[in-house]
Amino acid sequence: MELDKQKIEAALEAANNSARQSRYLPFSLHLYDNVTSTNQVLWKLVQEGAPSGTVVIAEQQTAGRGQWGRQWLSSRGGLYLSVAITPNIEVQNSYQLTFATAWGIAKQLRNCNIPVAIKWPNDLVLNKFKLGGILTETKISYGKISQAVIGVGINWSNSVPTTGINLESWLQQDITAIPTISNIEMLATQVLLGIESGIECMTQKGVDVLLPNYTSLLTNIGEGVYLDDVLGTVVGVTSTGCLHVRMETLDSKSVDTPDFFLSPGTISLGYSKSSE
Repeated sequence: MELDKQKIEAALEAANNSARQSRYLPFSLHLYDNVTSTNQVLWKLVQEGAPSGTVVIAEQQTAGRGQWGRQWLSSRGGLYLSVAITPNIEVQNSYQLTFATAWGIAKQLRNCNIPVAIKWPNDLVLNKFKLGGILTETKISYGKISQAVIGVGINWSNSVPTTGINLESWLQQDITAIPTISNIEMLATQVLLGIESGIECMTQKGVDVLLPNYTSLLTNIGEGVYLDDVLGTVVGVTSTGCLHVRMETLDSKSVDTPDFFLSPGTISLGYSKSSE
């Protein structure tokens, strides 16, 4: 498989013309066969002066990474891309970059009749199996995020673990699916448009709009979570990006139910092999 840059550029231009507006992110594509990681390559380009909207796409990564330093298997057949932006937001709001990206991509794929949802904080899921993930890296200047690189990995035709799913297989097996995405170039186009839509929502409309959008596609609402062997229920996400868990009271006479607010990285919700 060899990615066709011209196909992606033509599809982006067609989407631009259809919307009758200029790109919020003026995408500039850089395609590679094999890289350590698209984030790493893009940071080098940024250091050399690459502007916001610069995109790196690779057919394979040899050192792909997920959140919290986890390895991200990046064999051929998957979509691996990174986008540079200059968000100029407060450091404490860095989580909004991931939320915006996850919501934007999920919404865009749902518009293509693919029922993608979000698993807090940064996973994209399909039929409860992991379809993709997001890794956001930032640089700070004077207390604000001056530069960010958003990395995205989506399973297309690559092999996946038992807790994963690839989109090509799902499209072939689901007889009710309308194949609006037939190749990896079309997938790349929709992912880029989704990132653009999410970041535009974050910067133009703010967290008061972004957070309900994100939460509306979250699979975790209503799920049970064990904290120190005590069962709680996920009830939402706070305006600071924390997972809001309401614990079951152990005392039948107690009126108040204790709540916990978990920052990203402090708990792993995990996947089961039978239900991801």
